[in-house]
Amino acid sequence: MTITSPTNQHLREIRKLARAPARRSSRRFVVEGEDLLAAAAAAGISPLYVLCVQGHESARDAGWLEVAPALLAKVSALGSSARVIGVFEQRFGLASGPLAVALWGVGDPGNVGTIIRSAHAFGASAVALGPGSADPYGPKAVRASMGAIFAVEIAGFTGIAELPGRVIALVPGAGAPLAGPIEGTATLLLGGEREGLPAELLAGCHEVVHIAQAAGDSLNVAMAATVALYEATRMAAA
Repeated sequence: MTITSPTNQHLREIRKLARAPARRSSRRFVVEGEDLLAAAAAAGISPLYVLCVQGHESARDAGWLEVAPALLAKVSALGSSARVIGVFEQRFGLASGPLAVALWGVGDPGNVGTIIRSAHAFGASAVALGPGSADPYGPKAVRASMGAIFAVEIAGFTGIAELPGRVIALVPGAGAPLAGPIEGTATLLLGGEREGLPAELLAGCHEVVHIAQAAGDSLNVAMAATVALYEATRMAAA
């Protein structure tokens, strides 16, 4: 049976989940597109339910709920509506090693999602979000993660003591240049591009380092995290 009413409970929930308060209270989030659903399946994570455009070739075999195209388009957050929209439970755990990334005040969801993607690419086990950081389960962050949101442990933290191993803060122009590989359990800590890391947080870190550059003041935080993760793991990857 095809969903044809805009008051359908699933459509109503997807509209609500576009807003952060609804995501926080329900602990659910929305994923759009076959590629992200495939990433979830590869990670062994099942959706609570999936809506698809009426007539989708996988609807019957996958047990997806078909929706009239105009209704599905109205709940899509994409410029060109997705053919498939899934709802999943959020996963929050504890930050774990051997290598984690921690973000403090990184408020742009695209940067958060890109850092999660880089963490997965370079084998980091967790990404921890501190105060002032964007919701990793918001639509923009989920899309930017390119499915890595399902493969990397997502955690929250409020202080250094909650992070695994040696905490290495990245601060432009401060400390020694970051030189990998990083051995043992460690957390790479990055702050927002405007405010950086607060002094009281830096005081609790085990090391302060910077990324050596040929020119320019600093890198975008997502680029800095990617370079740092590469440097931290490059010998191990080789």
